[in-house]
Amino acid sequence: MTRAISIGAFLAFNLLTVAAHAQDEDAQRFTYATYFHCNVGLEDQADAFMKRNSPILDGLVEDGSILAWGWLKHHTGGDWRRIRYHQAASPEAAMAALGTMSEAIAKVHGEDDPAAAEFSAACPRHDDYLWQVEQGSSGETRGQVGFSVYHFCDINREDRADEIVAEHVSPILNKMVEDGKLSSWGWQSHVIGGRVRRLQTMTAPDIGTLLSARQAAIDTIYEEDNAAGTEFSEICGPHVDYVWELTHEK
Repeated sequence: MTRAISIGAFLAFNLLTVAAHAQDEDAQRFTYATYFHCNVGLEDQADAFMKRNSPILDGLVEDGSILAWGWLKHHTGGDWRRIRYHQAASPEAAMAALGTMSEAIAKVHGEDDPAAAEFSAACPRHDDYLWQVEQGSSGETRGQVGFSVYHFCDINREDRADEIVAEHVSPILNKMVEDGKLSSWGWQSHVIGGRVRRLQTMTAPDIGTLLSARQAAIDTIYEEDNAAGTEFSEICGPHVDYVWELTHEK
């Protein structure tokens, strides 16, 4: 295995994130993420729509209707330009929250909201995924930028990839969060959606810190167990990388 293959397949960041949240040992958390394909010239009006609605969605977190939500902007990567995500304690709750969020916005701005039409014109297409948060940790301060890796894995062996992350990657990234070198990291598994099977995420205060931490983590993994990286690459080698600006999270 070459170093380039291992870097791309073994480490990076989401979402993320998707963003990673510290969890109770027995708690489950599911992320419903909508990845938007947008008209670059109209993206500002999509951002304005989400900014206007942020207090409404923040209120749903505060009253317990959803566990978290966020809006991310594309910095570097593929065709997805924006992400809207929310989190809940079960797949059913994550699905139901779609209606709860729409109803809450309509209650304030009405069913025939011109801004909603502008949003649709700006970002007319999207891809939906439902993820389960498997591993991760977060520090006291949220990251402002994130690195996401969307892995295309062998479905028959992806559980082994989860084990490798738990045994070899998790201790390294947890330590980096504890030391303040990262704001958060996460590992999420596919529940519903397209061809991507695993999502790896990492956040930091700025791009420079993010890229430096990513490289430091890669170097540490090579020093400790290159064989694990080789096995991981065989299971989840193909991937797509993105860098996101974490515009709003609650």
